[in-house]
Amino acid sequence: MTVQMEQRETVSTAVELSGVGKTFGTGGSAVTALRDIDLRVAEGEFVCLLGASGCGKSTLLNLIAGLDEATTGTLSVRAARPSFMFQEAALMPWLTAARNVELALQLAGLGKAARRERAAELLALVRLDGVGDKRPHELSGGMRQRVSLARALAAATARGQQGPGLLLMDEPFAALDAITRDALQGELLRVWEATGTTIVFVTHDVREAVRLAQRVVLLSSRPGTVVREWQVDGDEKVLHEEITGRLRQVITSHAA
Repeated sequence: MTVQMEQRETVSTAVELSGVGKTFGTGGSAVTALRDIDLRVAEGEFVCLLGASGCGKSTLLNLIAGLDEATTGTLSVRAARPSFMFQEAALMPWLTAARNVELALQLAGLGKAARRERAAELLALVRLDGVGDKRPHELSGGMRQRVSLARALAAATARGQQGPGLLLMDEPFAALDAITRDALQGELLRVWEATGTTIVFVTHDVREAVRLAQRVVLLSSRPGTVVREWQVDGDEKVLHEEITGRLRQVITSHAA
């Protein structure tokens, strides 16, 4: 399995997977989570990975992030350092919102003045200007996720790469109430349009996928492989119904 991490002045592809598979364990106890994944994500593209629970969506994100290695196939990631955003905000509780964002910049080697300036810019971008001195326990769940988004964006762009950053998001809004989730989905779209960040977003919610993505990629039940892809354009209601029907077929065939 080959992983290439590189930075180029002009590239059209942020992530490319060819024949990627992942098996955990060996022998009779081995479990194959992913099989023959072929996927290309363009720079600046917003792609949603959709599938039932246990289909390998999170495993695929971990491979792209470099947190795990594929068993088969090749994976090329053209970003200085992919950034991850989880379902939980996972902020450092003893640090303020601003310092949580600055931490990603500090790890990338930025000086104190540059860190403070960039953190303030990112908090303003996610509409949290004025709360940089608050600690996580003083913020609502939605606000903590905004801080997490600002920190992820800081990590994705900290090294000043020429192309857009790469943000990997593993069901980041699943734990939020419906109203807050809806608001943050809108904020994410606004931030994506403002920054041109490449986003690979994992969800099991068809409505969320259709609302957010330029392209929806459906994975089969385990072992996960790409079943079908849809470009999101035209009538979203019709597309929602079509994707939902195909997802039901996937789940039903697995249950049978």
